Amino acid sequence: MRLKSTLEQWVTLQAVERCGSIQSAAESLNKSHTTLIYAIKKLEDQLGLSLVEVKGKKTHLTQEGKAILRRADAMIEQAQQLEIISQQLQAGTETEITLSIDHLCDPNWIYPVLARFYQDNPTTSIQLVETTLSGTQEAVLSQKADIAIINIPITDYPADIFGNTKMLAVIASHHPLAQKEKLSFSDLKTITQIVIRDAAFEANVTAFEQENKQEDINVGWLKAEQRLTLDNFEQALSAVKAGVGFCRLPEHLIQANQDNKLIQLKLDNSASYQIPTHITLPKGEKTGPAARQLYELLLASASERL
Repeated sequence: MRLKSTLEQWVTLQAVERCGSIQSAAESLNKSHTTLIYAIKKLEDQLGLSLVEVKGKKTHLTQEGKAILRRADAMIEQAQQLEIISQQLQAGTETEITLSIDHLCDPNWIYPVLARFYQDNPTTSIQLVETTLSGTQEAVLSQKADIAIINIPITDYPADIFGNTKMLAVIASHHPLAQKEKLSFSDLKTITQIVIRDAAFEANVTAFEQENKQEDINVGWLKAEQRLTLDNFEQALSAVKAGVGFCRLPEHLIQANQDNKLIQLKLDNSASYQIPTHITLPKGEKTGPAARQLYELLLASASERL
Protein backbone atom coordinates (compact mmCIF):
# COMPACT_ATOMS: atom_id res chain seq x y z
CA MET A 1 0.00 0.00 0.00
CA ARG A 2 1.39 3.35 -1.01
CA LEU A 3 1.17 6.00 1.72
CA LYS A 4 -0.68 9.18 0.88
CA SER A 5 0.96 11.29 3.57
CA THR A 6 4.57 11.98 4.52
CA LEU A 7 6.30 12.17 7.89
CA GLU A 8 7.13 15.81 7.19
CA GLN A 9 3.42 16.64 6.94
CA TRP A 10 2.74 15.07 10.33
CA VAL A 11 5.64 16.97 11.89
CA THR A 12 4.13 20.16 10.48
CA LEU A 13 0.72 19.39 11.98
CA GLN A 14 2.32 18.58 15.33
CA ALA A 15 4.17 21.91 15.30
CA VAL A 16 0.94 23.82 14.64
CA GLU A 17 -0.70 22.11 17.59
CA ARG A 18 2.29 22.81 19.83
CA CYS A 19 2.82 26.44 18.82
CA GLY A 20 -0.79 27.55 18.51
CA SER A 21 -0.40 29.31 15.15
CA ILE A 22 0.94 28.61 11.69
CA GLN A 23 3.32 31.55 11.90
CA SER A 24 4.88 30.35 15.18
CA ALA A 25 5.06 26.82 13.84
CA ALA A 26 6.83 28.08 10.70
CA GLU A 27 9.41 29.88 12.84
CA SER A 28 10.03 26.80 15.00
CA LEU A 29 10.54 24.64 11.90
CA ASN A 30 12.56 27.34 10.11
CA LYS A 31 10.14 27.32 7.19
CA SER A 32 7.95 29.90 5.50
CA HIS A 33 4.35 30.56 6.48
CA THR A 34 3.25 29.70 2.92
CA THR A 35 5.05 26.35 2.96
CA LEU A 36 3.22 25.25 6.12
CA ILE A 37 -0.18 26.33 4.81
CA TYR A 38 0.43 24.35 1.62
CA ALA A 39 1.60 21.26 3.55
CA ILE A 40 -1.45 21.23 5.81
CA LYS A 41 -3.87 21.88 2.94
CA LYS A 42 -2.33 19.03 0.95
CA LEU A 43 -2.59 16.69 3.95
CA GLU A 44 -6.25 17.60 4.39
CA ASP A 45 -6.91 16.86 0.71
CA GLN A 46 -5.07 13.54 0.89
CA LEU A 47 -7.00 12.39 3.96
CA GLY A 48 -10.34 13.97 3.10
CA LEU A 49 -10.49 15.58 6.55
CA SER A 50 -10.50 19.11 7.94
CA LEU A 51 -7.53 19.17 10.33
CA VAL A 52 -7.18 22.81 11.43
CA GLU A 53 -9.42 25.79 12.12
CA VAL A 54 -8.69 29.41 12.95
CA LYS A 55 -10.23 30.97 16.07
CA GLY A 56 -9.24 34.60 16.51
CA LYS A 57 -5.47 34.80 16.13
CA LYS A 58 -4.87 31.16 17.03
CA THR A 59 -4.91 28.08 14.88
CA HIS A 60 -6.43 25.01 16.51
CA LEU A 61 -6.70 21.43 15.43
CA THR A 62 -10.20 20.18 14.78
CA GLN A 63 -11.47 17.18 16.76
CA GLU A 64 -10.57 14.99 13.79
CA GLY A 65 -7.11 16.60 13.65
CA LYS A 66 -6.50 15.98 17.36
CA ALA A 67 -7.64 12.39 17.13
CA ILE A 68 -5.42 11.53 14.20
CA LEU A 69 -2.42 13.45 15.56
CA ARG A 70 -2.50 11.36 18.75
CA ARG A 71 -1.69 8.34 16.59
CA ALA A 72 0.90 10.26 14.59
CA ASP A 73 2.78 11.43 17.72
CA ALA A 74 4.08 7.91 18.34
CA MET A 75 5.21 7.60 14.72
CA ILE A 76 7.10 10.92 14.90
CA GLU A 77 8.78 9.91 18.17
CA GLN A 78 9.87 6.59 16.65
CA ALA A 79 11.33 8.40 13.64
CA GLN A 80 13.26 10.73 15.94
CA GLN A 81 14.56 7.73 17.91
CA LEU A 82 15.71 6.09 14.67
CA GLU A 83 17.82 9.14 13.88
CA ILE A 84 19.32 9.15 17.38
CA ILE A 85 20.09 5.43 17.10
CA SER A 86 21.72 5.98 13.70
CA GLN A 87 23.91 8.76 15.10
CA GLN A 88 24.98 6.61 18.05
CA LEU A 89 25.82 3.65 15.85
CA GLN A 90 27.79 5.91 13.54
CA ALA A 91 29.74 7.23 16.54
CA GLY A 92 30.75 3.69 17.52
CA THR A 93 28.49 3.38 20.56
CA GLU A 94 28.52 -0.16 21.96
CA THR A 95 25.41 -2.28 21.44
CA GLU A 96 26.13 -4.06 24.74
CA ILE A 97 28.29 -3.36 27.78
CA THR A 98 29.05 -5.47 30.85
CA LEU A 99 28.79 -4.02 34.34
CA SER A 100 30.15 -6.31 37.06
CA ILE A 101 29.06 -5.62 40.64
CA ASP A 102 30.67 -7.08 43.74
CA HIS A 103 28.07 -8.81 45.90
CA LEU A 104 28.69 -6.29 48.69
CA CYS A 105 27.37 -3.41 46.56
CA ASP A 106 23.84 -2.18 47.30
CA PRO A 107 21.89 -2.63 44.03
CA ASN A 108 19.81 0.44 44.89
CA TRP A 109 22.94 2.46 44.10
CA ILE A 110 22.84 1.08 40.57
CA TYR A 111 19.27 0.83 39.25
CA PRO A 112 18.30 4.55 39.29
CA VAL A 113 21.47 5.32 37.32
CA LEU A 114 20.63 2.63 34.75
CA ALA A 115 17.19 4.19 34.30
CA ARG A 116 18.80 7.54 33.42
CA PHE A 117 21.35 5.87 31.14
CA TYR A 118 18.71 4.01 29.12
CA GLN A 119 16.84 7.24 28.39
CA ASP A 120 19.80 8.57 26.39
CA ASN A 121 21.11 5.27 25.02
CA PRO A 122 18.37 3.32 23.22
CA THR A 123 20.92 1.27 21.28
CA THR A 124 22.87 -0.14 24.23
CA SER A 125 21.95 -3.17 26.34
CA ILE A 126 23.63 -3.94 29.67
CA GLN A 127 24.82 -7.25 31.07
CA LEU A 128 24.73 -6.94 34.87
CA VAL A 129 26.97 -9.56 36.48
CA GLU A 130 27.30 -10.16 40.23
CA THR A 131 30.80 -11.16 41.35
CA THR A 132 32.25 -12.48 44.59
CA LEU A 133 35.74 -12.27 46.14
CA SER A 134 38.30 -13.50 43.57
CA GLY A 135 35.58 -13.38 40.89
CA THR A 136 35.48 -9.61 41.43
CA GLN A 137 39.21 -9.37 40.69
CA GLU A 138 38.89 -11.70 37.72
CA ALA A 139 36.23 -9.50 36.10
CA VAL A 140 38.80 -6.69 36.08
CA LEU A 141 42.00 -8.60 35.28
CA SER A 142 40.40 -10.50 32.38
CA GLN A 143 38.71 -7.28 31.18
CA LYS A 144 35.42 -9.11 30.75
CA ALA A 145 33.69 -6.16 32.38
CA ASP A 146 33.54 -2.70 30.83
CA ILE A 147 32.80 -1.21 34.27
CA ALA A 148 33.44 -2.95 37.57
CA ILE A 149 32.27 -2.25 41.09
CA ILE A 150 34.94 -3.81 43.29
CA ASN A 151 35.88 -3.81 46.96
CA ILE A 152 39.68 -3.51 47.26
CA PRO A 153 41.38 -1.49 44.46
CA ILE A 154 43.43 -3.70 42.13
CA THR A 155 47.06 -2.96 41.26
CA ASP A 156 47.44 -0.90 38.04
CA TYR A 157 43.67 -0.28 37.76
CA PRO A 158 42.79 3.26 38.95
CA ALA A 159 39.60 3.32 41.02
CA ASP A 160 37.31 5.83 42.73
CA ILE A 161 35.33 5.32 45.93
CA PHE A 162 31.77 4.21 45.20
CA GLY A 163 30.23 3.47 48.60
CA ASN A 164 30.54 1.78 51.98
CA THR A 165 28.71 -1.40 52.95
CA LYS A 166 28.07 -2.07 56.63
CA MET A 167 28.28 -5.75 57.61
CA LEU A 168 26.26 -7.07 60.56
CA ALA A 169 26.38 -10.46 62.28
CA VAL A 170 22.82 -11.82 62.47
CA ILE A 171 20.98 -14.92 63.59
CA ALA A 172 17.34 -16.07 63.57
CA SER A 173 15.22 -14.57 66.34
CA HIS A 174 14.15 -18.07 67.43
CA HIS A 175 17.75 -19.36 67.70
CA PRO A 176 18.94 -19.95 71.30
CA LEU A 177 21.93 -17.64 70.73
CA ALA A 178 19.57 -14.73 70.02
CA GLN A 179 18.58 -14.57 73.70
CA LYS A 180 22.10 -13.81 74.98
CA GLU A 181 22.82 -10.20 75.84
CA LYS A 182 26.52 -10.25 75.01
CA LEU A 183 28.68 -12.68 73.06
CA SER A 184 32.31 -13.37 72.32
CA PHE A 185 33.71 -15.24 69.33
CA SER A 186 34.28 -18.27 71.53
CA ASP A 187 30.48 -18.52 71.85
CA LEU A 188 30.24 -18.85 68.08
CA LYS A 189 32.71 -21.68 67.60
CA THR A 190 30.10 -24.39 68.16
CA ILE A 191 27.41 -22.65 66.07
CA THR A 192 27.11 -23.25 62.32
CA GLN A 193 28.67 -20.37 60.42
CA ILE A 194 27.14 -19.49 57.05
CA VAL A 195 29.71 -18.27 54.52
CA ILE A 196 29.72 -17.28 50.86
CA ARG A 197 31.57 -19.37 48.30
CA ASP A 198 34.44 -17.77 46.38
CA ALA A 199 32.93 -18.32 42.95
CA ALA A 200 34.70 -17.53 39.66
CA PHE A 201 33.38 -14.90 37.24
CA GLU A 202 32.23 -17.73 34.96
CA ALA A 203 32.26 -21.51 35.30
CA ASN A 204 34.42 -21.97 32.20
CA VAL A 205 37.71 -20.09 32.35
CA THR A 206 40.12 -19.45 29.51
CA ALA A 207 43.77 -20.46 29.39
CA PHE A 208 44.69 -16.86 30.19
CA GLU A 209 42.50 -16.94 33.30
CA GLN A 210 43.92 -20.27 34.42
CA GLU A 211 47.42 -18.82 34.17
CA ASN A 212 46.47 -15.70 36.10
CA LYS A 213 43.99 -17.29 38.50
CA GLN A 214 44.62 -16.46 42.14
CA GLU A 215 43.98 -18.61 45.17
CA ASP A 216 40.50 -18.45 46.67
CA ILE A 217 40.07 -15.43 48.92
CA ASN A 218 38.77 -15.82 52.48
CA VAL A 219 37.54 -12.81 54.43
CA GLY A 220 36.62 -12.31 58.10
CA TRP A 221 36.43 -14.64 61.10
CA LEU A 222 36.21 -18.29 59.99
CA LYS A 223 36.89 -20.34 63.13
CA ALA A 224 33.51 -22.00 63.61
CA GLU A 225 33.73 -25.79 63.81
CA GLN A 226 30.93 -26.21 61.26
CA ARG A 227 30.10 -24.19 58.16
CA LEU A 228 27.41 -23.96 55.52
CA THR A 229 28.84 -22.59 52.26
CA LEU A 230 26.41 -20.94 49.83
CA ASP A 231 26.56 -19.08 46.53
CA ASN A 232 25.21 -15.67 47.55
CA PHE A 233 23.88 -13.48 50.35
CA GLU A 234 20.24 -14.09 49.39
CA GLN A 235 20.68 -17.82 50.05
CA ALA A 236 22.53 -17.02 53.27
CA LEU A 237 19.68 -14.78 54.44
CA SER A 238 17.15 -17.59 53.94
CA ALA A 239 19.40 -20.04 55.79
CA VAL A 240 19.80 -17.64 58.73
CA LYS A 241 16.04 -17.08 58.97
CA ALA A 242 15.53 -20.84 59.00
CA GLY A 243 17.76 -21.10 62.07
CA VAL A 244 20.69 -22.88 60.42
CA GLY A 245 23.30 -20.60 61.98
CA PHE A 246 24.77 -17.11 61.96
CA CYS A 247 26.21 -14.98 59.14
CA ARG A 248 27.67 -11.56 58.41
CA LEU A 249 25.25 -9.90 55.98
CA PRO A 250 25.18 -6.45 54.31
CA GLU A 251 23.01 -4.00 56.22
CA HIS A 252 21.09 -3.01 53.06
CA LEU A 253 20.01 -6.64 52.53
CA ILE A 254 18.88 -6.98 56.14
CA GLN A 255 16.89 -3.75 55.99
CA ALA A 256 15.20 -4.77 52.73
CA ASN A 257 14.08 -8.08 54.26
CA GLN A 258 13.46 -7.10 57.86
CA ASP A 259 10.46 -9.02 59.20
CA ASN A 260 11.41 -9.55 62.86
CA LYS A 261 12.97 -12.91 62.00
CA LEU A 262 16.54 -11.64 62.43
CA ILE A 263 18.49 -10.51 65.49
CA GLN A 264 21.82 -8.71 65.35
CA LEU A 265 24.42 -10.44 67.49
CA LYS A 266 26.02 -8.28 70.18
CA LEU A 267 29.65 -9.31 69.74
CA ASP A 268 32.49 -7.96 71.87
CA ASN A 269 34.71 -5.61 69.82
CA SER A 270 33.04 -6.60 66.56
CA ALA A 271 29.41 -5.51 66.42
CA SER A 272 29.84 -4.31 62.84
CA TYR A 273 32.39 -3.22 60.26
CA GLN A 274 32.36 -1.41 56.94
CA ILE A 275 33.75 -2.55 53.61
CA PRO A 276 34.40 0.16 50.99
CA THR A 277 33.45 -0.42 47.36
CA HIS A 278 35.17 1.22 44.40
CA ILE A 279 34.45 1.74 40.71
CA THR A 280 36.97 1.16 37.92
CA LEU A 281 37.25 0.84 34.14
CA PRO A 282 38.98 -2.52 33.43
CA LYS A 283 39.59 -1.69 29.75
CA GLY A 284 41.10 1.72 30.47
CA GLU A 285 41.59 3.77 27.32
CA LYS A 286 39.82 1.11 25.27
CA THR A 287 36.53 1.80 27.06
CA GLY A 288 33.73 2.66 24.62
CA PRO A 289 31.62 5.87 24.72
CA ALA A 290 28.51 4.23 26.21
CA ALA A 291 30.49 2.57 29.00
CA ARG A 292 32.24 5.87 29.74
CA GLN A 293 28.92 7.68 29.95
CA LEU A 294 27.52 5.06 32.35
CA TYR A 295 30.72 5.23 34.40
CA GLU A 296 30.39 9.02 34.74
CA LEU A 297 26.74 8.70 35.76
CA LEU A 298 27.61 6.10 38.41
CA LEU A 299 30.48 8.21 39.69
CA ALA A 300 28.32 11.35 39.90
CA SER A 301 25.63 9.38 41.76
CA ALA A 302 28.24 8.13 44.25
CA SER A 303 29.49 11.68 44.82
CA GLU A 304 25.97 12.82 45.69
CA ARG A 305 25.44 9.86 48.02
CA LEU A 306 28.72 9.99 49.95
